[in-house]
Amino acid sequence: MIPALEAQPLRHARGTFARGLQFALGALALARLAGLACTRRDNRQVLDVLQVTFPFFALVLCGYLAARTRLLPLEAIGGLNAFVLYFALPCMLFRFGSATPVARLFDPGVAAVWLPCGLIMVAGAVRASRAGGLGWNDAAFGALVTAFPNSGFMGVPLLVALLGADAAGPVIATMLIDMVVITSVCIALSRLDAPDGRTSGAHTHALGGAWAAARRALRGMALNPMPWSILLGGAASWLELVPVRPLAGAIGLLADAASPVALFTIGAVLARAVMLGSAQAQGGDFAPSPWRGVMGLSLAKLLIHPLLVLAAAECARALGLALSPSALTAVVLAAALPSASNVSLLAERFGADTGRVARIILLTTAAAFLTFSAAVAWRA
Repeated sequence: MIPALEAQPLRHARGTFARGLQFALGALALARLAGLACTRRDNRQVLDVLQVTFPFFALVLCGYLAARTRLLPLEAIGGLNAFVLYFALPCMLFRFGSATPVARLFDPGVAAVWLPCGLIMVAGAVRASRAGGLGWNDAAFGALVTAFPNSGFMGVPLLVALLGADAAGPVIATMLIDMVVITSVCIALSRLDAPDGRTSGAHTHALGGAWAAARRALRGMALNPMPWSILLGGAASWLELVPVRPLAGAIGLLADAASPVALFTIGAVLARAVMLGSAQAQGGDFAPSPWRGVMGLSLAKLLIHPLLVLAAAECARALGLALSPSALTAVVLAAALPSASNVSLLAERFGADTGRVARIILLTTAAAFLTFSAAVAWRA
C-alpha cells in the first residue's frame, strides 16, 4: 500500500476538519463584512452574489473534508463519480437542453468566440510549460487544466442559479467544444514525446502516436454520456418532444440530485488527486511540482481566460457577430470558473504528473470563491 494513502489517525482527521471549518467560518465572515460594506453604500450586489455562490463552494469543501478525514472512503469516490457522470448529470443536461431553443443551444457565435480562446490558452500554457523544461505529456495536461473550466459539474447549475435558465444554452455549448475539440487536441499533444526526442524516425513515431491518441480521445467522447444527453435534449427541443410523465419524473429526480452530488464529488476527487499526487512524489514517480508554475497556470485560468473571452466577444460583436449580452455574460463567467476536476483522471490515465494537475484544480477551486464572485459582481 502507498504510505500516503494509509489510514490517517483520528487526531489528524479532526485537525483537517477543524481547519476546514475555520476556512468556512472565515469565508462567511468575509462575505458578511463585504455585505455590510455594500449595505452602507446602498449597494448589496456583492452580498447577493456571495449568497448564491457560497453554498456551491461550501459543498465542494464538504466533499474535500469528507475524503481527507476518511469519512468518505477513497474507494467510494469512484461510485459517486459514476453516479454523477452516467446518471444525474446527463439527466440535468437533457432537461436543460430540451427546455432551450436549439439556436441558443448550438450558437455559432458562442463557438466562434470560445474555440479560438481555448486554443490560445492551450498554446500559451504549452509554451510556458515547455519553456520550464517539462515534456509534452505534462505540458499538454497542464494546458488542458488551464483551458477547461468545470462547466459540467459546477458551471451549469451555478450559472443558471445566478443568471437564470437562459445561461444554460451558452454554457452547454462551451462544454461541447471543450469535451470534443480542446480535450482531443491536448491528448494528441501529450503523445508528442518521442522515445529519444532527436531522430526523425522518433518524430514520425510521435506524430503517429498523437494522431492515434486523438482518435482514441474521440472514441472516448463517443462513450461519454454528457455529449449524447446534450444532443438528445437538443433533438427533443427541436421536435418538441416531452417524455411521458413517469419517465419525466425519474429524469427530474436524477437531475435534481446532479448539482449537490456533483459539487460534493468535486471536493472528494480533489482530495483524492492531491493525496495520490503526494504519494507519487514521495515514491519517486515524479519530482515535486514547482509551485511557481502551478501558480502561473492557476492565475491564467482564473484571470487571463475570462479576460481573453471578454475581449474576443467584444471584438466579435463589433465586427457584427450575433452574440447577445446574456450569452456574452454567460461565456465570460464560464471562463472564470475553476479548472475541471476530471482532468486529473485523464492525467492519471495517460501517465502525466497528477500532483501538478491536482494542485492547479485545487488552487483554482479555492480561489474561485473570491475571483468568480468578483467576476459575477463586476459583470452585474
